[in-house]
Amino acid sequence: MTDPHDDASRSAGLPALQRRLADFAAARNWQPYHTPKNLVAALGVEAAELQEIFQWLTPEESARVMDDPDSAHRVTDEVADVLAYLLQFCEVLGVDPLAEKIDRNEHRFPLPDPERSGAPPHA
Repeated sequence: MTDPHDDASRSAGLPALQRRLADFAAARNWQPYHTPKNLVAALGVEAAELQEIFQWLTPEESARVMDDPDSAHRVTDEVADVLAYLLQFCEVLGVDPLAEKIDRNEHRFPLPDPERSGAPPHA
């Protein structure tokens, strides 16, 4: 069995991370609480906590938020919380939406015509 804390595991892809999250929850008997309703509510709360960090910053300040170690730590933690709840939500529902969404977006927003290279996106 591999150590879930080794470097290879830490850089694993999304399916491996989902498995780690599921194993973590199962080891603590949290599955009864990990319903779609509860997970999406928790996701909203964590997204709001991430948004709160940026709420009153100017655009310039927000671009530099990772320069301050305390702010960077808060942002990193909240991003991790949002991602963890989103991955758990997808796991519980059995959905893998990203590849399909990218396919739809590639169809909706084709590469720009080289003759219109100066056009703004979505023009």
